[in-house]
Amino acid sequence: MTNNLIYFDNAATTPLSESVIKAMTDHMATTFGNPSSIHSFGRSANKALRDCRQSIASLLKVPNRSIIFTSGGTESNNTAIKGYALANQTKGNHLITTAIEHHSVLHTMAYLEERFGFEVTYLKPVDGKYSVQQVQEALRPDTIMVSMMAANNETGDLLPIKEVARLLKDHQAVFHVDAVQAIGKLELNPLELGIDFLSASAHKFHGPKGVGFLYSNSLHFDQLLHGGDQEEKRRASTENLISIIGMTKALEEAYLHMSENFEKIELLQESFLGKLSDCNYYLSKSENSLPHVINIGFPNQDNALLLTRLDMEGIAVSTGSACTAGTVEPSHVLEAYYGSDSDRLKESVRVSISDQNTLEEIDSLCQHITAILGVSHGI
Repeated sequence: MTNNLIYFDNAATTPLSESVIKAMTDHMATTFGNPSSIHSFGRSANKALRDCRQSIASLLKVPNRSIIFTSGGTESNNTAIKGYALANQTKGNHLITTAIEHHSVLHTMAYLEERFGFEVTYLKPVDGKYSVQQVQEALRPDTIMVSMMAANNETGDLLPIKEVARLLKDHQAVFHVDAVQAIGKLELNPLELGIDFLSASAHKFHGPKGVGFLYSNSLHFDQLLHGGDQEEKRRASTENLISIIGMTKALEEAYLHMSENFEKIELLQESFLGKLSDCNYYLSKSENSLPHVINIGFPNQDNALLLTRLDMEGIAVSTGSACTAGTVEPSHVLEAYYGSDSDRLKESVRVSISDQNTLEEIDSLCQHITAILGVSHGI
């Protein structure tokens, strides 16, 4: 990273890649028309928009029309859950999700409970993991949606989305997957998997902030934004074209280099844990998880103090979700896994890696951690 700063908070946001910056800046001066305008400037912008939609749809192997551009993961999650639930109340009022979802899912569910009388089942992990059997036992005739993340943003744990999708084939409930942490890291094909809604956000895969997309499998849902007829009347508001261009370039790169990036991050994770072999630590992570997120705790070490001391050395890690940063609330994810009294809630930090990180940065991080912990050997 620039200025000798070392960045290990990629689950919160990732740096823009050079090619993404170039793609955006190349279009800033030339593709400034409104995609809804009918003159030549508008037509040029509309073609760029159509090309982006085609590219993303091709990567996901879905029809063009199924891609709806949004402002990011939060809007995509809100649109899928709130939009579908409100449009389909005649089918039932029961929703299922997990206790470790992002707050853009959990708070949306709570809103539907409080304002519209929906019933929501929040599945808690059993023996440190989730299973399709939990969803099966929670299903009711009036269940209209199951919402489950593909990968958790605080632990990297992968949830059984393939098995849940298979279960729901014979049920009226639609399946929404928050893929914000997984898109670009794992190849996700909504049609093959049986996913009805899929949420993604560009800034998790080296794209710009404030833009994302929602995959929708031709389902009827209420639009949340009213005004113009953009996105085939499903999402009013002039499209954020320059950011959409950046997001498309970032996702193309992520898919092109997916295998090699995954292998590199596995190597970085292995190196990180190996260099801390002389330290007393524990991991909050299941066997089936992404290597990109390492939730690590050091007994009797306050995580806020550790984070602050690393920050003073120019190294960025976090204590959990960026959307709850600055609050005193403990991690709801770790609380769901280990209970509200667990020491993990105040001892764990999240080290999240991207393909832009290096072994030299891993080495520097581990040297600083061992120095802070008072371990004088092992690196």
